[in-house]
Amino acid sequence: MAAQKNRKDCGKLVLLCLVFGLLWEAGARQIRYSIPEELGKGSFVGNISKDLGLEPGELAARGVRIVSRGRTQLFSLNPRSGSLVTAGRIDREELCAQSARCLVSFNILVEDRVKLFGIEIEVTDINDNAPKFQAENLDIKINENVAPGMRFPLPEAVDPDVGVNSLQSYQLSPNKHFSLGVQSRANGVRYPELVLEHALDREEEAVHHLVLTASDGGDPPRSGTVLVSVTVFDTNDNAPVFTSPEYRVSVPENLAVGTQLLTVTASDRDEGANGEVTYSFRKLPDTQLLKFQLNKYTGEIKISENLDYEETGFYEIEIQAEDGGAYLATAKVLITVEDVNDNSPEVTITSLFSPVTEDSPLGTVIALLNVHDLDSGKNGQVTCSISENLPFKLEKSIDSYYRLVTHRALDREQVSSYNVTVTATDGGSPPLSTKTHFTLHVADINDNPPTFSHISYFTYIPENNPRGASIFSVTALDPDSKENAQVVYSLAEDIIQGAPLSSYISINSDTGVLYALRSFDYEQFHDLQMQVMARDSGDPQLSSNVSLSLFVLDQNDNTPEILYPALPTDGSTGVELAPRSAEPGYLVTKVVAVDRDSGQNAWLSYRLLKASEPGLFVVGLHTGEVRTARALLDRDALKQSLVVAVQDHGQPPLSATITLTVAVADNIPDILADLGNLKPLHDSDASGLTLYLVVAVAAVSCVFLAFVIMLLALRLRHWHSSRLRQAAGGGLVGMPASQFMGVDGVRAFLQTYSHEVSLTADSGKSNLIFPQPNYADTLISQESCEKKDPLSLLDDSKFPIEDTPLVPVSFIFLMSFV
Repeated sequence: MAAQKNRKDCGKLVLLCLVFGLLWEAGARQIRYSIPEELGKGSFVGNISKDLGLEPGELAARGVRIVSRGRTQLFSLNPRSGSLVTAGRIDREELCAQSARCLVSFNILVEDRVKLFGIEIEVTDINDNAPKFQAENLDIKINENVAPGMRFPLPEAVDPDVGVNSLQSYQLSPNKHFSLGVQSRANGVRYPELVLEHALDREEEAVHHLVLTASDGGDPPRSGTVLVSVTVFDTNDNAPVFTSPEYRVSVPENLAVGTQLLTVTASDRDEGANGEVTYSFRKLPDTQLLKFQLNKYTGEIKISENLDYEETGFYEIEIQAEDGGAYLATAKVLITVEDVNDNSPEVTITSLFSPVTEDSPLGTVIALLNVHDLDSGKNGQVTCSISENLPFKLEKSIDSYYRLVTHRALDREQVSSYNVTVTATDGGSPPLSTKTHFTLHVADINDNPPTFSHISYFTYIPENNPRGASIFSVTALDPDSKENAQVVYSLAEDIIQGAPLSSYISINSDTGVLYALRSFDYEQFHDLQMQVMARDSGDPQLSSNVSLSLFVLDQNDNTPEILYPALPTDGSTGVELAPRSAEPGYLVTKVVAVDRDSGQNAWLSYRLLKASEPGLFVVGLHTGEVRTARALLDRDALKQSLVVAVQDHGQPPLSATITLTVAVADNIPDILADLGNLKPLHDSDASGLTLYLVVAVAAVSCVFLAFVIMLLALRLRHWHSSRLRQAAGGGLVGMPASQFMGVDGVRAFLQTYSHEVSLTADSGKSNLIFPQPNYADTLISQESCEKKDPLSLLDDSKFPIEDTPLVPVSFIFLMSFV
């Protein structure tokens, strides 16, 4: 019932909101509440949604949460009601000890706004602790000769409550010898003393039992008791005296365990057991009792546990000195713990907004950091920094919060993630630092179009390619990621010779491979110009174009086409004319041909495949000109038939042939009239001509043989006559040997003149025409050969035998027929 009444009274102390202030630092403000301690879990603290200007249902949607660097979370948010409630039982004494005000501070983060709201909750005290003495029993020794009015210190009770709930009064059980006196120190703390009212008589009563009660001012009040046993000793008239009523010492917090702090000293002028002084702690909380060690005989105070400035920076210890006669003296020991830089800064990542899009504007909040150092003074002053090569900077926020914001533009294609190291350094000497690492990922946006590896492409494909053949492959790269980097290929629409480009070429939209949809013909077109488009799958889509030139390579698929001479359209045979008087090299006609292919496939060469008169005509290898190879003879047929082949240089080569008919005559108008009567030369006519030639050769051979025999007889006769003249007088002795010609001379003469005779046919007659020799010693004309008999030339009175040219003429005549 008392607890329920206490909670009801404490509920009246709940304040809806102590102060609403605006502290504009990165959008933060202070909100204050007040609650009594010892509330149960889930108890209402305040309507946080209303104070934040939000609807209750928006707390979760907006990412509202509590951020605190404390180890224990005392409060929580109720997302349904929008209220701030307790997360468990709150003990004010545990939080704030005996501080006049107990304030709990933390921050509430509205994540979507990146705003912090400072929350300060005052925990008010309730009377949940009774005054408590350090010991349940106290022994006091008093000499019987102590005069009335002597005061003896009694133990003080401790009440962790504050205000009216703290210790208010002491009471002593009734006794005729003693009364209770309460004194106050300079700091206002009251302590009890036992006052001797009447002299003691050990023989009357050796021990007095008293009860000391300490009470607080709560409603209902609470109290604690200690049993005081007063033992009456024999006479001891001197009490111990400390050298100083107060001892002060300052020690660093990192002092080693077992180190001596100081030594307290009290002296007693009595002798013997009444002068022997022992030391003890008189007033020391249990938590501090374990940290210090007191030598009861020497008064040395040592450290038994490590000191921690962050836990307690000041200790007040009361030392009691007691002699053997039960006289007591007290002194205070004030220990100040000096802070050393033994705590590294702590960095807590309160919020991290990762990934962040690469198009985030400058000043975008990336992370919210809380920095704290348990040390004090310069040792607790913390500065934060990050690497300068990062596109971020740290900005100071409220309290010990920092914001990490963008300082330069981000580009995921250059750096897709950043390893951020936040270095927190305190101001101690030497300074301590802490590094906190986290990774920030940059989210991609579609800010890069696909890019081809070349400005333009060109490729070749042979004509007559199979349908569906792969022609070429283009590749475009997009430095973006995921769907922003998925490239789709297409061809720009175009019209080629009246048909859409898509009927010629197709492209695989995923791989960029181009395929031929039809077989190309070089003779139709030599090249195709097209635009290949690469488009990514981002939103919005980005694209780029590249030109592709497709060149069709020629293949030797067209035979040469003869343009001239063209066959008559009336079915007759075309005839080329050549005068019989044409000299060698005379241009009869020209075969003109073309090839629809190109390159060496269109390089044409001409050759004569067949002729009715071999050796009479030649064809220019590259020009196709038909010319006479020699002069035309009477024996040459009137009608000549030639088969000319035109061949290209492809692989394999292709060719075409044409048959030419050449009419030979001196009088061209006459031969035009007789062209209809031209008949080809039969084999029987050729056989007759051959027979005539054989007979002529045999006759000439016989005449030549007779001539040689006659010439030898004449030579023998002449030789015989010369021998006779030599025998008569030697008249021919001085004649040079060069005047005579033997067989070797005739042979050489024939060889010299054999090329200067030609056989011609004119008007059905055969004549030998002897050209003028090139030598000065042979001047025989054609008329002299016709009028004189060859035998008359053998007259020794006019010409020597060796100078006559008749023998070689006969031989040349024979050789011409052969």
